[in-house]
Amino acid sequence: MDLKIELQRATSFASQTGNLGLLLLWHILHLFVRLWYFMLWLVYVLESYLISGGILKRYKALNVGKLQYLAIVVESEDAYETSKVIELLQWLEAIGVKRVCLYDTEGVLKKSKEVILTKMKNALVYEEGYKDESLADEKNMSLEFCSFSDGKEAITKAANLLFVKYLKLATLSGHHEEKIFTEPHMDDALKAIGRRGPDPDLLLVYGPARCHLGFPAWRMRYTEIIHMGQLKHMRYGSLIKAIYKFTTVRQNYGK
Repeated sequence: MDLKIELQRATSFASQTGNLGLLLLWHILHLFVRLWYFMLWLVYVLESYLISGGILKRYKALNVGKLQYLAIVVESEDAYETSKVIELLQWLEAIGVKRVCLYDTEGVLKKSKEVILTKMKNALVYEEGYKDESLADEKNMSLEFCSFSDGKEAITKAANLLFVKYLKLATLSGHHEEKIFTEPHMDDALKAIGRRGPDPDLLLVYGPARCHLGFPAWRMRYTEIIHMGQLKHMRYGSLIKAIYKFTTVRQNYGK
């Protein structure tokens, strides 16, 4: 009986020791991962300061002309930091970016439009009715404000236009064959209602999520997407680096 009790105690001790060992191993691995990401963050910050200070010479030669239209996607909570958004726009203006779309899911930036335009005195508002040959006045920055509801409304109106068009054709011809709508059909419908909008060459995402947060998918066919971290941690050097990387990438497909 005593031997049985001793065996049970030994088994219990071994189990507890094994669990403690696994827990210790987990914490060690977790520590190494945190240290690794901390080192990467230090390198990222240092590089950003070096670029901002003009020490890394290659980033001075920016071919901003390749960046015809830039989209800034901001997580809605960060979008309330209007001063940060204005500072970011001032950086872009200084760099020479002329056409910018500001997007957040809940439309916070649209509500702050007047405040932003007051601070950005040389900026113009991009209006609906986009034409390929004339995006904006080259002397001024053009700003477009949009949200998730704009995209939802646009796609609903375009779909309704296609349905009415198909219904009319079916009535006139007397044929009731199934109609397959393709991307060009939807593209033409969006242009017809004045909600097509220009395709951004580059889309910068500010926020914790690594996604476009609902930015209209039909406007991102050839768009490069870069996650920039949270808006409150934005850095001028990181912005320069993102634009520089875009301008040096060879694009085999696109417009």
